[in-house]
Amino acid sequence: MTRDEEWLAKYYEYANFIKTNGRCPSKHFLEEHQLHSWWKHNRQLLNAGAMKLERRELFARLVALAEGNRHVNQYE
Repeated sequence: MTRDEEWLAKYYEYANFIKTNGRCPSKHFLEEHQLHSWWKHNRQLLNAGAMKLERRELFARLVALAEGNRHVNQYE
């Protein structure tokens, strides 16, 4: 499996997690930690301008999906 295939697999895994659970993976749950770390790393690459051009568009879609499923504070 190439790095691009691995990246796409994580991309779809992250998107499916959001669609299934209605939230982003949390760093507080061990089983979700790997996906959260993948997200954090790619967000840092995007902000630094180091992400591959092909991945930027896909990641932008994922950011939009994640923004639509943000955590809501129940005490507000």
